[in-house]
Amino acid sequence: MNNLLSIITFLPLVAALILALFLRGDDPAAQRNAKWLALAATTATFLISLGVLFGFDPSNTGFQFVEEADWLMGMSYKMGVDGISVLFVMLTTFLMPLTIAACWNVTTRVKEYMIAFLVLETLMLGVFMALDLVLFYLFFEAGLIPMFLIIGIWGGKERIYAAFKFFLYTFLGSVLMLVAMVYMYFEAGTTDIPTLLNHAFDSNTLRILGITVVGGAQTMLFIAFFASFAVKMPMWPVHTWLPDAHVQAPTAGSVVLAAILLKMGGYGFLRFSLPMFPVGADVMGTFVLWLSAIAIVYTSLVALVQEDMKKLIAYSSVAHMGYVTAGIFAANQQGVDGAIFQMISHGFISGALFLCVGVIYDRMHTREIDAYGGLVNRMPAYALIFMFFTMANVGLPGTSGFVGEFLTLVGMFQANTWVAAVATTGVIFSAAYALWLYRRVVMGDLIKESLKAITDMTSREKWIFAPLVAMTLILGVYPSLVTDIIGPSVENLLNQYHAALPADGTATEVAQAAAH
Repeated sequence: MNNLLSIITFLPLVAALILALFLRGDDPAAQRNAKWLALAATTATFLISLGVLFGFDPSNTGFQFVEEADWLMGMSYKMGVDGISVLFVMLTTFLMPLTIAACWNVTTRVKEYMIAFLVLETLMLGVFMALDLVLFYLFFEAGLIPMFLIIGIWGGKERIYAAFKFFLYTFLGSVLMLVAMVYMYFEAGTTDIPTLLNHAFDSNTLRILGITVVGGAQTMLFIAFFASFAVKMPMWPVHTWLPDAHVQAPTAGSVVLAAILLKMGGYGFLRFSLPMFPVGADVMGTFVLWLSAIAIVYTSLVALVQEDMKKLIAYSSVAHMGYVTAGIFAANQQGVDGAIFQMISHGFISGALFLCVGVIYDRMHTREIDAYGGLVNRMPAYALIFMFFTMANVGLPGTSGFVGEFLTLVGMFQANTWVAAVATTGVIFSAAYALWLYRRVVMGDLIKESLKAITDMTSREKWIFAPLVAMTLILGVYPSLVTDIIGPSVENLLNQYHAALPADGTATEVAQAAAH
């Protein structure tokens, strides 16, 4: 089908419009209809997206399923996927039906809640498929609006503060990226992403306000895009919006935020920062590697002292994203393969962990760790599933979490031994905070009176977790399902990246010598 990507992207939006225009009332029947329509639309989107996965040719390193039409002021509506983006599309369509199913207990403004998630799915898919710079930016920024509403309307007691903090951090981070995009348009004369990937932006050393800029325009452009993607990941020290957003967001909002929205930052580094500004990426690479290592250690230590389950898992996400950025800027096959694998794996594992918190929050309406203990005595099925994803989060061999961390650490070791040594300590810290959380919530005697009537997981909740368990196990024992798809495209990206660097040394060394 010539318009398969557009159908996948806009089908959830069509369902949202149907909900908005034709569903009336807020009685139980209308609420049930809204949930079923949203579930049907997201499930249909996933089933249709399988056509992209099965029709994708990994050996072709170019963009596939490309759609193009005239759009606005000489710019084009252009969509396509390659080996780097196709799995992010699949991750999004796979998780959204599970997210909707997790919303089944919501009773407040259900129609609007479903509309927000359906619109958000369209915008997230658009980010991973857009092949025009302006189209990418519109999808990238518009995704803030439904998530802002999800946190601000259906969140916790401090939801307004968290929603505005989320919006301002991520929006302000993108202002420099917009300025850089304008420069790129006037420099290259196009907003077409495939064309820009082959355009060599100036990398001659500049002096601005008495400051020597090694790598010239490429370094400036890299920093502008880095400001946006680093906040979206988020990287230390611009990560502080994430714990607040997770704590206040409803369960389904936390799932989408951790499992998909954070991955837009990593995808942006792979789509723009590395291939379009290779000299700038090389100049800033060591700096980013050390930022990543600091993030892994610092946020793991902060996670150890948290008393709120969601906040602990949020800091865990920041630590795991540190492995991603380190793998990307190691700029070798193992590092980048591992970074992409880690993002896919983290989507399943972090989404499941936030769902685990949601299961007991729905029963007890508190996320305080001290409010629990001994749940294994009343909730054996829950204890088993929570243990499985705790082990996957730690990186237990046999789960997808191990493969991603191992590959990124191998890539880091090749790039910078000291960074790898520091980052490896994060594996120990992650075991400490994850097992500490599990012990206090699940293990021990059931001594709290409030917990003695708590019920185990329902059939609906078990069915939601089943696909996540399956994917975490399958990718853990058969990682080539991912690496075979991404490998050729990553290899092509890295070949172009290294070919664009000076042949007689790193970009930093050559530029510094020229400056002197």
